[in-house]
Amino acid sequence: MSHNIPAQPAVSRRAAIRAGAIGLMGLGVNHLEAWRARAQSTNAKSCIYIFLSGGLSQHDSFDLKPHAPTDVRGEFQPIATRSPGLQICEHLPMLAQRSDRWSIVRSLTHPFNEHFEGHMVMLTGRTLLPPGFRAGQPTPTDWPSIAAIAGDATTARGKLPPAVALPEILKNPSGRVASGQFAGLMGSRRDPWFVEASPFRGRASSGAFPTHSFNHLKEAFVKTDHLAFEAPHLSLPEGLHPGRLNHRMKLLAQLDNQRRELERFANVSDLDRHRQAAVSLLADRKVQQAFDISQADEKTRERYGQNSFGWSLLMARRLVQAGVNLVQVNLGNWNSWDTHGANFPKLKNFLLPPTDRALSALLDDLSDSGMLDDTLIVMAGEFGRTPKISLLPQHYKLPGRDHWGGAQTAWFAGGGVRGGQVVGSTDKIGAYPEDDPQKPENMAATIYHALGIPPTAAWRDELGRPNHIYHGIPIRQLN
Repeated sequence: MSHNIPAQPAVSRRAAIRAGAIGLMGLGVNHLEAWRARAQSTNAKSCIYIFLSGGLSQHDSFDLKPHAPTDVRGEFQPIATRSPGLQICEHLPMLAQRSDRWSIVRSLTHPFNEHFEGHMVMLTGRTLLPPGFRAGQPTPTDWPSIAAIAGDATTARGKLPPAVALPEILKNPSGRVASGQFAGLMGSRRDPWFVEASPFRGRASSGAFPTHSFNHLKEAFVKTDHLAFEAPHLSLPEGLHPGRLNHRMKLLAQLDNQRRELERFANVSDLDRHRQAAVSLLADRKVQQAFDISQADEKTRERYGQNSFGWSLLMARRLVQAGVNLVQVNLGNWNSWDTHGANFPKLKNFLLPPTDRALSALLDDLSDSGMLDDTLIVMAGEFGRTPKISLLPQHYKLPGRDHWGGAQTAWFAGGGVRGGQVVGSTDKIGAYPEDDPQKPENMAATIYHALGIPPTAAWRDELGRPNHIYHGIPIRQLN
């Protein structure tokens, strides 16, 4: 949200509006003082939570069933990884080469098979739906998201807020917004910071644009070269009309020219401290560099992939490096991974390759920089997919898999996770956990533990009442 603060009489109206209107894609200036005041810790752990909206098929990624009947095992073949006995999908070859750095939990389970319920459960780490839950309509009585709790319970390590979600808010084509992304009972002022670098594009385009974008219903590649993945921009200063700027670089150049003037006015005693914090954020080149992935060298961008998946994970790495404690990355827009039809060509051609490349590059960079031990990476969706392959002829020409909360595979790396481990297993057709079932609460607890949040910690609602953060136990088998 944006907050327009009236100009103070001691400075020019022009400069005051410039400072007062600064908002980074929903970053209200009233939040900045609190974040800055808490920016004292230098040794906090970090987490990148990669969320696959739509639900990744466990059978066709990390829990293949090569000996199951044809209508269960599907078209993909398992391949060996660097870890003895661990096999994954043939279309994840780069991750297979790095299995010594990651582990999987094949037995994550919850009872919901609908998208909105699944989003609520997996984004908050709470299996029980909150009182008054409304599908597609977030309410103040929703459970707070993992990101919101992490932002409230950890100390900022720099000028950026401690929790960020990118590259867009999850909502369906009709405008219904997924519950579970926000602070809910904690109050909207503790929402995570949403960086909308990739505005929602609708059902016509899913996946990783522009190189791996596709149409769900037509089951075909969609040309999306016209779409832009942009670093978050600052609110326009007074007198700068959008029609005067036909390119983002002109805006950035103008803002660069304003930095000295803004810093000078930030020292004027009558300019309130909220605006001073906003001006400081604007003037910090390290903050801007964390977002401006266009300035990354060509080799780095190629390693991550020249698409929204690669750009999102590259931005996440830079934000962690800049001091953000938890970054939630929505890898793909609403329901990109919802493969009711054409499950196999969609995964093979559009979804698995950019994920394989971007996630492998993230692992390499964090490992090479020495940050992997202190950065937990978690990847999951709102649920898995049905064991049986089916066809919905009224919508699709090719078969797929439907929603399935009974089992999914969650992927973990870094943050003390021992590589090459497999926690839990599913039955012969991948429908339900066969041993060591894990709940969303345990996944969330694993994140909180990695962030250094004590098991006895609590958050307080708007009335000051304490609420437990932990509702499960960390998955110790990963360590």
